[in-house]
Amino acid sequence: MTSHTTPAGTAAGPRAARRRLIRELLLVAGLFTVYKSGRMLSTGRTGEAFRNAGWIWDAERALHLPGEGAVQGLLLHGDTLVRAANTYYAGVHFPATVLFLVWLYVRRPAHYLWARRILVVLTGAALALHLAFPLAPPRMLGAAHLVDTGQVYGPSVYRAAPAADTMANQFAAMPSLHFGWALVVALGMIAATRSRTGDGRGGRFARLRPLWLLHPLATLVVVVGTANHYWLDVIVATVLLGAALLLVPRPSGTVLPAAASTGRPPAPAGAAADAERPAVPAAGPPAGDPAGGGGAPPRAGAAPGPLLPPSRRADTAVGAGR
Repeated sequence: MTSHTTPAGTAAGPRAARRRLIRELLLVAGLFTVYKSGRMLSTGRTGEAFRNAGWIWDAERALHLPGEGAVQGLLLHGDTLVRAANTYYAGVHFPATVLFLVWLYVRRPAHYLWARRILVVLTGAALALHLAFPLAPPRMLGAAHLVDTGQVYGPSVYRAAPAADTMANQFAAMPSLHFGWALVVALGMIAATRSRTGDGRGGRFARLRPLWLLHPLATLVVVVGTANHYWLDVIVATVLLGAALLLVPRPSGTVLPAAASTGRPPAPAGAAADAERPAVPAAGPPAGDPAGGGGAPPRAGAAPGPLLPPSRRADTAVGAGR
């Protein structure tokens, strides 16, 4: 989580770039493997998972949260709609997050490091909660009277019997990482695509950036409507993400206006400062002044004389007037 890499832009050569890419791939794959293996540790705690499910259901009713059945009722109006929701749940979550990280790695290295650390903190906190609080999803809870849309309409990423599912832990409902990761993708893209011109106008497509929030909004409808998560699963994921955002420093890289408009990489800070500093003319008498030794202008191509400090220039001027 704290390793420092520069995925793009400051490569010492193709070999160094490949080494960094391989290191990032191994790091992300290793962290994901640890997460998948760790969450399987709570698969056998069936009784505890169902007790927690009953407690969550009662807590939602006490908090007057809307019933998950209201959202599912919207999806069940047509087979096509509910199958689309199941497909979104099964096929968008992981590929969208991978594409998000790849794009940031190539185009926004500073934002990539920030997003990767956010995902690590969020996923690590989720794993701890999965182990401490196993939770059966609402599709398994009899009191909820909800349809397991994956099993009835397909496609489904889970087997009908949780004990027979060796690829996924069906009792890891809280928090909803489907929603948490989708919110990271949306916030990360909004942050990475905001105006980089420094003119304060928000860039050409600034008004379209909030559309990235459609991804977590669609994910929210899908995870609740398919009865894979409770409302509280989504709320807890949002709280954990908020904590991660407070813990992980935001990227601080900026791009100069000229670089943003031309596509060229920004100049170093020192060069930019020198370019913006007004030129100071050399001290000396104006052309034609007799005190200047005849006032003849320098010959073309002649090397300029040394620039003396102010005290020496004053002494020279006094000597010339004697």
